[in-house]
Amino acid sequence: MPSWWVKISITIDRRNGRRVVTVSADVKPRSQTDQVLQSLKAETLPVLQQKFPGLSYGFEGRQADRRESMRGLLLGLLMALVVIYAMLAVPFNSFIQPMIIMMSIPFGIVGAVIGHLIMGYSLSVMSTFGVVALSGVVINGALVLIDFANRKRQAGMNDHDAIHGAGIHRFRPILLTTLTTFGGLTPMIFETSRQARFLIPMAISLGFGILFTAFITLLLVPALYLIVEDLRQLLRPGAAAPIRQDVKLEQ
Repeated sequence: MPSWWVKISITIDRRNGRRVVTVSADVKPRSQTDQVLQSLKAETLPVLQQKFPGLSYGFEGRQADRRESMRGLLLGLLMALVVIYAMLAVPFNSFIQPMIIMMSIPFGIVGAVIGHLIMGYSLSVMSTFGVVALSGVVINGALVLIDFANRKRQAGMNDHDAIHGAGIHRFRPILLTTLTTFGGLTPMIFETSRQARFLIPMAISLGFGILFTAFITLLLVPALYLIVEDLRQLLRPGAAAPIRQDVKLEQ
């Protein structure tokens, strides 16, 4: 069981003709706040609603501010994804390749969550800030791979050789960029001062998200690139038509 204590102060007021009871509480450690809220919603509050018909409840204060911040961040993330897609679709002249590049973003979020588990931090609003920033950074490796493969295909190389060459020639730049970015964030991640602790979750999201995505990109993006090209060949008109061969028999 988590070691937390709750300090409660109660005031009674009326709002819109209904009696309002305001309960304020402090949870220590603060990281256990979500568990306490889940326990209240699952166990305590349903019992009170059954005992007192007409009773309703809502979470305000820091929780309301947190919900508002999360809604704003999710809306900002959605808008950022739309802008990134549009910016990629124009130079690539394709609707599919930007989606291949942006497949790195969900894996970056997975890396951010794994980083929080490794470092022992709970997900917070600052972690979400890091995830939003991460969505524009993790696509760099996939962008480099796809661009190199497209240029090789324009030079006459087939799909497989083009993406294979991209993985070989761009492995070192992707790896070095990832390691240097993670290394630059390392001092902030391992900072122990009290003033920097609220920034550490954002640095963890960025650092571990980039580190995890780099290795996934080198495996996932080439596979998706070849799958898309194979499907394009199959769906091309006349691709499945049988090959006719004229055979002449001479006596």
